[in-house]
Amino acid sequence: MIPLHVHSNYTLLKGAARIQELIDEAGKNHLDSLALTDTNGMYGLIQFAKAAAEKKIKPVLGCMIDQPDDESLYAILIAKNNSGYEDICKIITSRKLNDDFTPRSLLSRQLENLYIITPSIELLKEYGHEENVFAELIITKKNKNKARQLYNYAKEQGFKLVGTNPVYFLKPEDYELHKAVSAIRLNKTLDNISEDEIADNEFYFKNCTEVDKIFRNIPEAIKNSESIAANCNVDLHLHEYKFPTFHGDTESFSLLWQKCFEGLKKRYSPLSETAVDRLNMELNVIKDMNFVDYFLVVWDIVNEAKKRGMVTIGRGSAANSIVSYCLGLTDVDPIKYDLYFERFLNKGRSSPPDVDIDFSWKERDEIVKYVFEKYGYENVAMISTTVTFRARSAFREIAKAYGLTNEEISKYSKYIPWTDARNLSNLSEKFPESRSLNFKIEPWKTIVSLAVQLAGFPRHLSIHPGGIIITPKPITNYTALEYAKNKGLGLIITQPDMYSIEDLGLVKIDLLSQRSLGVLRDTMDAIQKNS
Repeated sequence: MIPLHVHSNYTLLKGAARIQELIDEAGKNHLDSLALTDTNGMYGLIQFAKAAAEKKIKPVLGCMIDQPDDESLYAILIAKNNSGYEDICKIITSRKLNDDFTPRSLLSRQLENLYIITPSIELLKEYGHEENVFAELIITKKNKNKARQLYNYAKEQGFKLVGTNPVYFLKPEDYELHKAVSAIRLNKTLDNISEDEIADNEFYFKNCTEVDKIFRNIPEAIKNSESIAANCNVDLHLHEYKFPTFHGDTESFSLLWQKCFEGLKKRYSPLSETAVDRLNMELNVIKDMNFVDYFLVVWDIVNEAKKRGMVTIGRGSAANSIVSYCLGLTDVDPIKYDLYFERFLNKGRSSPPDVDIDFSWKERDEIVKYVFEKYGYENVAMISTTVTFRARSAFREIAKAYGLTNEEISKYSKYIPWTDARNLSNLSEKFPESRSLNFKIEPWKTIVSLAVQLAGFPRHLSIHPGGIIITPKPITNYTALEYAKNKGLGLIITQPDMYSIEDLGLVKIDLLSQRSLGVLRDTMDAIQKNS
């Protein structure tokens, strides 16, 4: 049995549903460990680690770093431990942010906490005979000559071999979908895509029997893969909070207590016993749950905005807190309106407090810039969100891959509502506007069958409307970063989306842009000017 399956392409595995399918297949095959090595990314690594642990399968965490101008020149990195995981986050970030980064750039780094696996003789020569360097042996019908050449070189030069099973699609019947997705990625039609631009049709998730058969004459390839998996132990400490650190001259809780009681005197005059008791109760809960620095950071952001004359308001369940009210985060009196603090924060709550702060759409970018400058560009990032295929986009993209023109596609797509792509198979039954569509004839029948399978697949990364994280250590200790879709804007975002960020224990702060606050601000300025 070979427990290590590396070189998984996130083109098809991205998204919780697809990752769960991968883990379920691994469970059926009685694998005790499984690796995920996305290409230049860790988009699904947290979801993968979480799902694997739930199935009692050991998650082996890694990535594949390729040459920007030559995808065939690559190295697979596997984290031995938590330090190795941090190394991977930093290396991926370098690969994404620096155009001149190549697999050769790895030579300038300390890599003792990583396993390095590559099928490239060129890279093996450069990496040398280190204990953690392996030659990747991939055996398929199309790859036999390259495999034989690598095998002979490794034997002659004394490199250790590791057998891998590249996974670009789950099952053999998914190959057509893989080709269509590759055409979409490359903005080509299926007729124009070359064999070099799509994966080998044998790169599906093979069972243990199939893999053992492939490497039956090279037992060391299996033994080494088992050894790598056995020696990899990464604990991401999921759901353990990594709160931002507030740097001040006064001890954090003392400062929070001071600011809250200053606000209490302004909000409640004269002071009432009810208000004092409520504030003390909330402060004790916040202290016991280690949320002190989080509240100070949010207070600092709002306080800076007010210093600059910005219009800002907190909303959501934060309005249930007298601490929020006294810090000036919200303007709703929780005592007057009998609002329960426990709805916002309580010791039985598994998720961190969520304070949403609205700013004028004209001023929000200014305060975001302040956060980056105050807390450090290495400790602050915007959170990504994954834009997935819906019915209309899935239909259009698959149809384009089949070579249909925009005019031909639009005749049909304009009758497709904004709905889940899975509904494409019976649109005419569910939606009155789609009753004229006939998807039972070709090429629409094939197009729709593939588009349905794209449901929930990632289309691209975007920026969360307001989510920002501030970390106690550099963000690349926890996750990898990349440029947002429009690289020219220079906005850097996390590769994992908000759900994986929360799983990692990183705390999201929502700094939201509100057009209505901008209108209110303009109105106030106009009144002042004309009064």
